[in-house]
Amino acid sequence: MSYRHFQIVLVLIAMAVANPATGKGGDLDHANTNVHDKAALQRGASLFVNYCMGCHSVQFMRYQRLADDLGLTEEQVEEFLIMGDGEAGDYMLTAMDASDAEDWFGVTPPDLSLTARSRGSDWIYSFLRGYYLTDDGWNNTVLENPAMPHVLWDLQGIQRAVTETYTDDEGQERTRVVSLELDQEGRMSPRDFDKAMLDLTTFMEYVAEPAALQRERLGIWVLLFLGLLTFLAYLLYKEYWKDVK
Repeated sequence: MSYRHFQIVLVLIAMAVANPATGKGGDLDHANTNVHDKAALQRGASLFVNYCMGCHSVQFMRYQRLADDLGLTEEQVEEFLIMGDGEAGDYMLTAMDASDAEDWFGVTPPDLSLTARSRGSDWIYSFLRGYYLTDDGWNNTVLENPAMPHVLWDLQGIQRAVTETYTDDEGQERTRVVSLELDQEGRMSPRDFDKAMLDLTTFMEYVAEPAALQRERLGIWVLLFLGLLTFLAYLLYKEYWKDVK
């Protein structure tokens, strides 16, 4: 392999890493999440336990960690986020049996702990908002024919796809989705639903790397310490070399 070919391979790898799994829906919508927004994280946590944990777990997260990071008391976590007889020290695991889930859906619903890291926040945000109803059931603009039904349809309502026919490079006529239209209103307006999905995406980004909050807070003190150390080193340098001709 020539050096030029080696450079091209490196560029292609970098592009693949920078833009993971966009799916068949084309460009993804930008989520613009902010994991430091505790109110958004609290709303996202509530959405997750009410709409996602029926099937999915986040097996590396304890409820107690939510209290520590999201500005909640342990009593609030137990009252609003823990279903059934769970305790604050428990991991956030679904109550659904894996064998039952496979019988019902054809596949065991995946754990969502690292989805934001593997797929990206833009992918999650676009996927949650990309469901539409067809004669054959639910489909999605980001992930075609998903095994997961649209569990948030009562909030969003029912969307229908606007399609167009085009001819591909091989001369075959194909159909693609160009936009989605709201056919039946849900309990939320489109604007409120988008905001709710942003909150849910923000929570999933936090779950994928909760230590990021502490690391960034600690980073400020590390930079201040390094700045002070540099200043003291400069004073020592001036003192040491002042008599050197």
